[in-house]
Amino acid sequence: MRTEAVRTAVPDKRIDELVALRTEANASFFAAEADRLAKLCHLMAERFARGGRLLALGASPQARSDARHVAVEFVHPVIVGKRALPAIGLAGEGGSLIRQVELLAEPGDIVIGFGDDAPFLTPDPARGGGEVAQALGLARERGCLTLAFEPGPAEWVFEPPAEDPFVRQELAETAYHLLWELVHIFFDHRGLLEGRDARTVHDTGASSFLYPFLGEQEDDLDAVLADVKASVLLKAEEIGELRARTLLDGREELAAAAHTLRDALDGGGRLLVLGNGGSATDAMDAAADMRCPPHGWPARPALDLTEDTSIITAILNDIGTEAIFSRQVIAHGREGDVLLTLSTSGTSKNVIAALAEARKRSLATVAMVGYDGGTVAADRLADHVVITRSEHIPRIQEAQASAWHALRELMEVNR
Repeated sequence: MRTEAVRTAVPDKRIDELVALRTEANASFFAAEADRLAKLCHLMAERFARGGRLLALGASPQARSDARHVAVEFVHPVIVGKRALPAIGLAGEGGSLIRQVELLAEPGDIVIGFGDDAPFLTPDPARGGGEVAQALGLARERGCLTLAFEPGPAEWVFEPPAEDPFVRQELAETAYHLLWELVHIFFDHRGLLEGRDARTVHDTGASSFLYPFLGEQEDDLDAVLADVKASVLLKAEEIGELRARTLLDGREELAAAAHTLRDALDGGGRLLVLGNGGSATDAMDAAADMRCPPHGWPARPALDLTEDTSIITAILNDIGTEAIFSRQVIAHGREGDVLLTLSTSGTSKNVIAALAEARKRSLATVAMVGYDGGTVAADRLADHVVITRSEHIPRIQEAQASAWHALRELMEVNR
């Protein structure tokens, strides 16, 4: 009994520490950067309005997931009323990032860089710096608007105030989500975009208390920027509270899932992970955290079921959307493995089908879901269910990133 009490106390204490670390870093980062994020939204809107594109670069396995995440959010916005904006993620599988920028970047584009610690990439010694730094330097020389989350040649650098790579990634994810959400405000103020005629926005009427910036005149850039800054701070406060609530409310599920996953891996099992859209990129990140972990932790076997587009499109074309993951669980899943699913809704049919197939094959299952947990939570379709209680998809994904990172840490340190 005493041993079990100690085992329970360790993850409880660590989760409290993880929450405190994230809450402090989140508040500090966005208090310092809200004004610059608002100004960058304006500059990005100007680029998009003139036909520019967003190129996201990812060198390391984890950085690759962020590059893909940025691209999918801009191209396929999940918030009703947001327009699709041209974006693409470029990663190491396409060859040298420097060469890809040389071929694809145009002067009016926006280039965002993630990660510069991929040893399998070969920088150009003549240019200095790592692969991403050199690619960003080239893009800036070409006239692109450049940004990054670590020091280097980008003209806009937002460096998260944390040593832990998990916390740094979570803050960067929130930052680029905010850029995506708030850049659209300036399309409702086209007179504030360089090269376009000013016009007055229509009276916003009863909705003005929700979106005060929509009622501004198009010649008052400072007022709109002030409102966008306020929105950054409000959304940052929201995610800070949601991260804490997800980890604290889910502490028992996270601790139990950590034990399940560690026991499975120690017994020769593997992690299979999946998700749709932005959640697919979070699955990509989870696989990367297993295969290429920080802190000197041992590498662990993981299969990313979102990774092979040939397999996914073959199943999609010949069978249908619902089978894209369950078919792969049939192919790869075996007793002793663990399936991790990420879903903002908890109702995606292909996620539910994969969980059902996993149970048939005696895989342990972990689900991270948003809203009220959806069908996955209501019908307890997974052995461990961590719920992020929000209806705002970007915030759900950000909190789920924290939940996964906490799970990954508990798996290694609570032994």
